[in-house]
Amino acid sequence: MMNPSRSTGLLLIALGLTAVVVGLLVWSGALSWFGRLPGDIRYERGSTRVYFPLTSMLLVSVVLSLLVNLLRRLF
Repeated sequence: MMNPSRSTGLLLIALGLTAVVVGLLVWSGALSWFGRLPGDIRYERGSTRVYFPLTSMLLVSVVLSLLVNLLRRLF
């Protein structure tokens, strides 16, 4: 069994590395498709813009759920 402070430290390192990787992907343009998936609602008329990324947020939810379950099994 791991020391609680050690597992917390490892979790913070994993979250930080994940944030860096996602940031690099966004910066490089590799995630330009995100927010433009079928099912994402966009309404633009004149100066009015309404944007509701339904499919994109469902995808984020599934990926985060899988990651959390994986981390729970590891720790």
